[in-house]
Amino acid sequence: MKPIILAVAITGSVPRKRDNPAVPITPSEQIESTHEAFEAGASLVHIHVRNADETPSSDPERFAAVQEGVRKLCPGMIVQFSTGGRGRDPSARGSSLYLRPDMASLSTGSVNFPTIVYENAATFVSELAERMLEYSIKPEIEIFDLSHIHAARRLIDQGLMHDRPHVQFVMGIQNAMPAEEHLLDILLAETQRVIPKATWTAAGIGRHQSEVMRWALARNADALRTGLEDNIRISKQRLATSNAELVKQAANLCALYERRPAKASEARAQLGLEAALS
Repeated sequence: MKPIILAVAITGSVPRKRDNPAVPITPSEQIESTHEAFEAGASLVHIHVRNADETPSSDPERFAAVQEGVRKLCPGMIVQFSTGGRGRDPSARGSSLYLRPDMASLSTGSVNFPTIVYENAATFVSELAERMLEYSIKPEIEIFDLSHIHAARRLIDQGLMHDRPHVQFVMGIQNAMPAEEHLLDILLAETQRVIPKATWTAAGIGRHQSEVMRWALARNADALRTGLEDNIRISKQRLATSNAELVKQAANLCALYERRPAKASEARAQLGLEAALS
């Protein structure tokens, strides 16, 4: 079976414990939840941190604590920080990059969300990309719109990003890109034309998570994304008990397509991380 990277987005900015008690908020909860997901087959963790009141945080000390715990308990697991903007001061969104995670998310354009405009001005995106390049951090390009693919290409042409980024298509957010299978074909074809060396995955939000994973598997994706950031349920009737349960569900789906979860060392090689960090 060909290995596939299972990425787990453990917390995010939106879900609270009132939505699902399993959402990990404190650094210690996040470390424990990531370790369980790693044991279940995840090889990449996408990290947001929260304040004590569960609101989104950019506190470098919290990012550092989670990264330290993950690297201790999950050998080789890829650590990816979020530079996402919901509920965070834009000037602080890249404040933890000096900690040199393996990867960081990078949204290359603005988009409508349910109640806000997720703003990513071109100058701001360039500044984040430049800092990632400075600290040898591989970007994961968050694609919410077709134009964001071309924005990533411009960063490559400007020398602000290597020509083999990891690309993630985000589908199913209200007011943004719908979760429709034909749209994934359009996005993937355009990415392969404009950024031919990119690796890719797709994230389905909420009830769309499983169907988007199926679409990605059918198209031989390099990675799948799951986790409580995107979806707090195992089914319409039941909340997920942990990030690990969602990872196990993703792993079972992979087996139907003759894919298996990549080991941490395989995931690093697949994303070219060692080369990117050398």
